[in-house]
Amino acid sequence: MIPVTVKEDLVRRSLPLLLAALVALVLAPPAQAAPGFAVAYRTIPGEGGTPLKAFVVTPTGRGSGPFPLIVLPSSWGVNNIEYVGAAAKLAYGSGYSVISYTSRGFYDSAGEVDVAGPDTVADVSRVIDWGLAHAAGDPARVGVGGISYGAGQSLLAAARDPRIKAVAALSTWTDLARSLYPNETVSAQAVELLLAAGKLTGRPGPVLRDAETAYRENRFADVLPISPPRSPASHVSSIKAAVLIGNAWNDGLFAPGQITDFFGALTGPKRLMLSPGDHATAELFGAAGLPNEIWTSVGRWFGHHLGGEANGIERELPVQVKPNNGGAWRAYPSWAAVTARTDKVALAADRIGTGWPTIAESGTVLVSGALQGFLNLPVGVSTPLIDRGAAAVWRGPVQWSGTSVSGTPRVRLTVTPGAARTTLYAYLYEVNALGLGALVTHKPVTLTGTGTRVVDLALEPVVWDVAAGNRLVLVVDTVDARYQGSSTLGSSVTFGADSWIEVPRG
Repeated sequence: MIPVTVKEDLVRRSLPLLLAALVALVLAPPAQAAPGFAVAYRTIPGEGGTPLKAFVVTPTGRGSGPFPLIVLPSSWGVNNIEYVGAAAKLAYGSGYSVISYTSRGFYDSAGEVDVAGPDTVADVSRVIDWGLAHAAGDPARVGVGGISYGAGQSLLAAARDPRIKAVAALSTWTDLARSLYPNETVSAQAVELLLAAGKLTGRPGPVLRDAETAYRENRFADVLPISPPRSPASHVSSIKAAVLIGNAWNDGLFAPGQITDFFGALTGPKRLMLSPGDHATAELFGAAGLPNEIWTSVGRWFGHHLGGEANGIERELPVQVKPNNGGAWRAYPSWAAVTARTDKVALAADRIGTGWPTIAESGTVLVSGALQGFLNLPVGVSTPLIDRGAAAVWRGPVQWSGTSVSGTPRVRLTVTPGAARTTLYAYLYEVNALGLGALVTHKPVTLTGTGTRVVDLALEPVVWDVAAGNRLVLVVDTVDARYQGSSTLGSSVTFGADSWIEVPRG
């Protein structure tokens, strides 16, 4: 009798092959058609010889190559089946050799998870080496890309490997600390999700194990030193490849503020696409080979920068955004151009108690943003029911004609906390005549010390159309279930009369 654990391992290892066979059957061209593609399951030596398991999708009926080579590292907690559908379309439609591989330490690949550390990033280059030698790859036409963990690896590899000419980074991070520890506030739901997925589907290495220990002991600041080398923002000046970035406004893991800053620092050919949704939801179905706007742009991006196609993408304005509450794509020459002007609204003095939850919340990671993206159902609130003893509420003027929030709203608060550590959560809502609000954007900040100080807080970037007759309402409270806050129950926070909010307009 085969032990249960062995059976489970056989099933786990066989699943990628079964899924790949199904994808191949669904996407394969008719037998008499040419060109076509072939799918093979291979073991590729990564950095230090570590075996990495991969699906290699190569074009057929197009001669012996060389072909443009695209390498796609898998996402955190996902295996090499992730991109086989998209790879088949790229191989069949454009004649690329595409390698979709399981990142080090996960599923069928060997090694340990090092959180995009040196070995994981070097694996991208080792897979490129193999693709050039064994998959008829063209060394002058190499691209990399992926979703989430694969996207971050791709950007980091592009900073180190000059052979990489084009990158498609979807739902990526560019600054790990800003993503998971915004303004010294732990994004607890995101961290818990990543830790759980890492342990369930992978083999955490020392870096990840030590980081979890520090987090459990409330020493999150001790984790920060691992961020700079693992953050593409630290290496942006070394990236010479053409970079396409696609992220969602409501990404619960990697919020868009770090993305827009990184995009502005890139100096080569670049394209930014921001659209409704949560982490990986905007491009999810495209990875499986289904119709998808983001992956269509990815195909055109690689087509121009690797395939030499005159498809016009190089002439389009580089910043493409869809309003978070619905609407068509809008194009701008830069991220700064998204904002045409700003309106400053004064905030009256107020005082609230801390540590008490209110009905003002940022929502649930992955769930709330997905509802926004797929169904246009925002995180809502009834502003008359917000406890004014636990939250400050400032109502802006009614917008008698339609307008938009377009860019990065900024709040300046003169704050006097009553406790040694206090976490504030700022929410910007669009509110109708009945007081019912939809969350436009938000941001946390944790303050240390009890003295009066000025806090300049940039909310997350957004493009959001405000309906005629509605108003913007700013709410600040001290508890949010998404985050691990530091507010003391029974203490207080005072806001000075010289506070204000600056709203970007389109």
